[in-house]
Amino acid sequence: MPATAKTTTAPPAAAVAKDAHWAATRERLRNRNRHTASLTICDDLDIKTALESARYALRRIQAEAADRPDDKTVQAAVTVAENHVADAQAAFDVAAIALRFQALPRLEFEALKKAHPATEEQAEDGHDLNVESLGPELIAAASADGMTVDDAREYLDTWSEAEAAALFNAAWNVQETTRMDLGKG
Repeated sequence: MPATAKTTTAPPAAAVAKDAHWAATRERLRNRNRHTASLTICDDLDIKTALESARYALRRIQAEAADRPDDKTVQAAVTVAENHVADAQAAFDVAAIALRFQALPRLEFEALKKAHPATEEQAEDGHDLNVESLGPELIAAASADGMTVDDAREYLDTWSEAEAAALFNAAWNVQETTRMDLGKG
């Protein structure tokens, strides 16, 4: 059989318009930032308590102000309470340490998990991963602040169990966060 030449036609104008839209959408998708989350540590209980108290007082006075919108005294008290929250927040921000973690590219995260399989005993308990060896590696890899594996291992080994778990969970959970919505189209 003789070879036939394939003929092409110009795509419809509507398809071209959609392609322009897709090109812009694709560019936006390529430029997305990976998700980042923070773990905030404040060892000063007095500062933490002052901030919580200021926030609580503000919520109470705002509720009262909502019931009495024409009462100038209550409205002024809202302003005072907002200033107390701002002051308490500023003190908290000075005392606190914020650690930032960023989602890893999926293939990098998968490779990291594969590099830390569960031990035989952990597998018998139903675990897929060796969290003890994965933890420091994941925390360091996800750290947006440059935390090293040695730093992470030290913190996991020396902090309380709850604080070590919070550190690990901050690095793990940022990997599992989704910023998508499956709307009704």
